[in-house]
Amino acid sequence: MTTATYTVKGMTCGHCVSSVKEEVGEISGITAVEVDLASGLLTVESDDPIDSEQIKAAVQEAGYEVDPS
Repeated sequence: MTTATYTVKGMTCGHCVSSVKEEVGEISGITAVEVDLASGLLTVESDDPIDSEQIKAAVQEAGYEVDPS
């Protein structure tokens, strides 16, 4: 199992969290998605290696962006 953590910028409410979880959860191979509104942390688990570009694209599709730092 592979786990990766990202910081998402721009989330302000529970709906934001739901949008990010839904978009990232649709990526093939992703087995778990956790989003913490207070810290902005997005934690993703997968049985396969995680493609960061796919994660970033899904977060952008939800209307937010991944902090590049």
